[in-house]
Amino acid sequence: MDRNLNQLLQWSIENSSAAQPDSTAPPAPRRPLDTAALQALMGGPSDAELMKQSMRAIQSPDIILSEKLVAFDNLEQLIENVDNANNLENLGLWTPLVELLTDEEGELRRMAAWCVGTAVQNNVKAQERALVVGSIPALVKMAVEETDGGAKRKAIYALSSEVRNYQPGLDAALKALPEEFKTDSEIDAGDMEGVDTLIDKLRQTNVVGQ
Repeated sequence: MDRNLNQLLQWSIENSSAAQPDSTAPPAPRRPLDTAALQALMGGPSDAELMKQSMRAIQSPDIILSEKLVAFDNLEQLIENVDNANNLENLGLWTPLVELLTDEEGELRRMAAWCVGTAVQNNVKAQERALVVGSIPALVKMAVEETDGGAKRKAIYALSSEVRNYQPGLDAALKALPEEFKTDSEIDAGDMEGVDTLIDKLRQTNVVGQ
């Protein structure tokens, strides 16, 4: 039996009145139907397909900037879901996402940094992937040298999310930062006050060119 059909059947059984033998007992909590299964059964695109479609639109030379930003906004909303964020690797989307951190268009750099920050927030698996694909040097460069204020703020947000409670990410960020941002003592990734001090230093720097 098709996996999605099997999930729908199981959900129907669990939530049917027949599954509640004692009609006087309070109803048991209902398990939500898996949205990916429902979308597949109804013929709609899965979240994975929507994520790939968004990236294709962002990368397409035939699509205008405003539409690229809509696609980026859709991608960011999708990866607020931890499972979707973790699926970035399987879909091959981490590399193009990080490449967009250096795009010539500031708005695209801003959205790329925003997506990285959303993906890695409180998500160790995504933090690991962001480190492996080289996002941290690009984010540090944006945080220090960015000429677009919005992009700079999102880069700092992404760095903040990447380094919290993830020591390899913090170590990589400290290695990439200019000397004036480094501290005399080591910072523990679990020390929120220490991390905040570092991030606040970045926030206090002016946008390059202003």
